[in-house]
Amino acid sequence: MTDTMSETGGLITPALVDLYLAPEDKNEALRVLAQRLVAEGRVTDLDGFLADVAAREAQAPTGMGDGIGIPHCRSPHVTQPSLAFGRSARGVDFDAPDGRPADLIFMIAAPAGADDTHLQILAALARRLMDPAFTGALRDAESPSAVAARINGEEPPAAVPETAEASEAVGVLRTTAAAETAASDGGLRLVAVTSCPTGIAHTYMAARALELAAARAGARIQVETQGSAGTTPLDPEVIAAADAVIFAHDVEIRDRARFAGKPTVDVGVKAGVNRADDLIAQASGLVTEAGGGARTATTPVAAPSAPAGEHWGQRLRTYLMTGVSYMIPFVAAGGLLIALAFAIGGYQIASAPSVLGHFDWTSSHSWAAMLFQTGKTSFGFLVPVLSGYVAWAIADRAALAAGIVGGAVSVAVGAGFLGGIVSGLAAGFLVLWMIHWNVPRAIKGIMPVVVIPLLSVAAVGFLMFVVVGSPIASAMNGLTDWLNGLSGSNAILLGVLLGAMMAFDMGGPLNKVAYTFAAGVLTTAGTTPDAGSLKVMAAVMAAGMTPPLGMALATVVRRRLFTPEEQENGKAAWVLGASFITEGAIPFAAADPLRVIPAGIAGSMTAGGLAMAFGSTLRAPHGGIWVLPLIGSPFLYLVAVVAGTVVTTAVVLLLKAPRKSAAPAPSASASLAGKQPAAV
Repeated sequence: MTDTMSETGGLITPALVDLYLAPEDKNEALRVLAQRLVAEGRVTDLDGFLADVAAREAQAPTGMGDGIGIPHCRSPHVTQPSLAFGRSARGVDFDAPDGRPADLIFMIAAPAGADDTHLQILAALARRLMDPAFTGALRDAESPSAVAARINGEEPPAAVPETAEASEAVGVLRTTAAAETAASDGGLRLVAVTSCPTGIAHTYMAARALELAAARAGARIQVETQGSAGTTPLDPEVIAAADAVIFAHDVEIRDRARFAGKPTVDVGVKAGVNRADDLIAQASGLVTEAGGGARTATTPVAAPSAPAGEHWGQRLRTYLMTGVSYMIPFVAAGGLLIALAFAIGGYQIASAPSVLGHFDWTSSHSWAAMLFQTGKTSFGFLVPVLSGYVAWAIADRAALAAGIVGGAVSVAVGAGFLGGIVSGLAAGFLVLWMIHWNVPRAIKGIMPVVVIPLLSVAAVGFLMFVVVGSPIASAMNGLTDWLNGLSGSNAILLGVLLGAMMAFDMGGPLNKVAYTFAAGVLTTAGTTPDAGSLKVMAAVMAAGMTPPLGMALATVVRRRLFTPEEQENGKAAWVLGASFITEGAIPFAAADPLRVIPAGIAGSMTAGGLAMAFGSTLRAPHGGIWVLPLIGSPFLYLVAVVAGTVVTTAVVLLLKAPRKSAAPAPSASASLAGKQPAAV
């Protein structure tokens, strides 16, 4: 088998293998493995590296199930891509979905700048972990050199005993060539796409599981992994020849229209890992029902759909969050450039002439004007991108044109981000309906590239220009006027409400609604330093900073109330909170939500309300303390953040103290439960 791991050479050496890993506590086990990396000169700072590992663990569990844990991180303290391996007799809890402690632990360490290498290592390892022959050999290996040779893709120096399960898997692998030959003679031909939120482990494990299941069933399958290590699209001829499609995904499939007309099994990615044989059987059943599968002309179109059992409200949230995730980079880039331009050239820089013919290399005013005009251009894409990718999430690439044009029209008529959401939803559902049209064969080929874009763009343009654009624009103007006129108790009340939303789910839907609201009205901000929309952005950022800062302070003030794992998380939370990354509080909330979440809400409400009361303003949509020079009334803004932090700390300590005296602390593994990645 040729893969990235075999090409990496010195990824692992016998000195990086511990066949008798003693600690049962996850943090201690990780420290033991990290010490081996330090001893081999592959990690320069033990504590710094472990902090980076803990930060990655806080994002999502790295327990894969079946006794496997894959802690990993990119870190500036790593000198070369490396892997340390530990085998534990009693197992270490990595919060695996099946609840089974990991007896095989793979610690992957990659340099901070080696993104591709890091992801390719993970992808290759995840695929091989689905092979019982591989994991069985590691469980039975008798020497570190045998383990290192196996992982590096080399033949082990001595024979490695195989378990019965491993022997069976080897037999399955040996049937693959025969199965492909049978498929070429008329057997079942399948294609599949796998993807997961992080685009790493489950994406590739599901792909390998489907390949093995297809081999057992005597079918041929080719899998497209839409993961973080890159995507190699399936050959159009392979798709055309396939009898059915399997989608195992937790995020939207890219270019889904390629598979239109194929019987489709559509499930979550974990089903691809755990129920691969069932999925192959379901696909075979669909082909039988279709009377020969996708090669017949009567097969119904498989339009984009959500995983089975997903409520419409969850789907709507997914559509909106997809648009927001693609919008945020434009907000961040544009907002920071505009804020920097104001810092250099003052608020009057907004009226500077175009730099196209008035740029002086030696003038700071020209540089400020260039930054402002570039940032303003980036802001110009904000609503079209939001609208376009909401539509894309609903109906894939065919809806992208109508969504983007609808967003641009929304900007033109003054409907802003609210209009962009409406146009994105309208474009997506319109195209989703059009995909189901039963059209003559002669027209079907031009539907996705001519007919659907033409009709959908025209329809959405009519909707936004003639029907809903003006009412939404009036609402946006009213909202902007209201914000600019906020003062006294009204402003404080809004800051308190936004603060509660920022802390309630710490990166979830309510957090995103509050942030998107602030970023959206930021695009309508006037150029005066006291514009109400600038105050909203300041209140939202202050409120988003306090939950992780409050928890970090709590771990310092009363260490005994927190597990060693939480104390380590507290160190990372200082930096995350200061950088306006609310998710830094998630490990604490996951372990003790009934105490941590109310404390975070109390602190964020305090910070948001005070920021509004003090009249602090912010043009930059992100950055935390790093954009302090760009904040209006910066000292009072810091007072608001500190006050919110202290309130969070005081409330959480007050709530935790009775529990600590009555019961032992939660298990170490509980404090690093997973989270949804978010941009705020």
